Amino acid sequence: MSKQLPERARAVVTGAGSGFGRAVSLELAARGARVLVTDLDLALAEETAALVKARGAEAHALKVDVTDAAQVEAAAVRADELWGGTDVLVNNAGIAVVGAFAEIPLSAWKLQLDINLSGVIFGCHHFVPRLRKNPGGGYILNVASSAGIATAPTMAPYNVTKAGVIALSETLYTELAPARIHVTALCPTFFRTNIHTRAQAFGADTGKKTDRLVTESKWSAEEIAVHAIDGLLARQLYVIPQLDGKIAWRAKRMLGQGFYQGLGFLVKRGVFGKV
Repeated sequence: MSKQLPERARAVVTGAGSGFGRAVSLELAARGARVLVTDLDLALAEETAALVKARGAEAHALKVDVTDAAQVEAAAVRADELWGGTDVLVNNAGIAVVGAFAEIPLSAWKLQLDINLSGVIFGCHHFVPRLRKNPGGGYILNVASSAGIATAPTMAPYNVTKAGVIALSETLYTELAPARIHVTALCPTFFRTNIHTRAQAFGADTGKKTDRLVTESKWSAEEIAVHAIDGLLARQLYVIPQLDGKIAWRAKRMLGQGFYQGLGFLVKRGVFGKV
């Protein structure tokens, strides 16, 4: 049986116009939450909001560029106007920049950092003071990745941002505990979503490999969303839904440097393409 949110919980989701953001919005709605759907593409946000309403839940759409701190703050203000506050924040907006390190331009690094890391920092910065005002605290779900735990070659910008999201989540998990604000870092591996359609790939056939890993995954965004909210409500710091992610995490912890020596061997064999 699925764990329950506070009655008529007030949720804000970034990057909710499609993919995992849409799936988690619908999962929150299925558990009785009211959802403020935010996305850079307002039309897509409105589509998700309509789907949430079709589930019988209240929903509103708002255009938000998470690279702009003022727009993220505007989402917090909008939730205040609608409901008097927020109970659940989902920092989901993200893109993927992949490829051989030497071939990735600094402009792509900046975009990756601005969206995947600064966007999460802005979300926490503007929502945490509001969550502190709630008598019952609240929840923050930061969408990270197993790439931030067991970093792989040809994914440097993505790895760095997701490792940063995990570090922020770990810090806030302890810092916000006295205020009963529970923080979870979601760390999936590949699952079926649309992140590959907006990915920036540099060098060799990295983009094609990423597309295949995403589109051929056995896991759907909806399945990951169930695990994410269950883990959040269970107050888990790390939610690693898939077996391959769990194995990689444990292997790294057991082997330490040996884990990366093994990856280095695979690089020499050309498993990750030209690096």
